[in-house]
Amino acid sequence: MELEILEKDKNKIRFKISGEDDTFCNLLRKELWEDKDTEIAGYNMGHSLKNEVVFVFHSKKDVLKALNIAIENIKKKNKEFLNAFNEGFS
Repeated sequence: MELEILEKDKNKIRFKISGEDDTFCNLLRKELWEDKDTEIAGYNMGHSLKNEVVFVFHSKKDVLKALNIAIENIKKKNKEFLNAFNEGFS
């Protein structure tokens, strides 16, 4: 995965993700929408052969803090799923 910041200020960010598809981007988008301060969270896939996504996120609070919270929540949910999965097959 490669990440390139295209535009950023305190409450808005636009970045390009190379090497990812709907799976990761939709997960991130959905998690960002769990935050009541989110104003915009979405992405554009562009051409399917390029495997590049442009992600746009606007928040009432600092976007980097909000992104970090969303990423930590995703990590926590993944860990919970892995634990439940392992318990189910032990």
